[in-house]
Amino acid sequence: MPKMRRKSDLPTKTCLACGLPFAWRKKWERDWDNVKYCSDRCRRSKSAS
Repeated sequence: MPKMRRKSDLPTKTCLACGLPFAWRKKWERDWDNVKYCSDRCRRSKSAS
C-alpha cells in the first residue's frame, strides 16, 4: 500500500478563473500539466466570459 502524503506536500496551482490556489488530486494524476481550473464551475465561467 502506498504511503500517505500530507496535503502540504502536494503540488499546487492557481486557478485561471478565480485566482485561488488548488492542490493536486488523484483524478488529475495523468493530466496534471493541462489542468488550469480548480472546478467545473470555474472552467464554465471562464469560457462564457
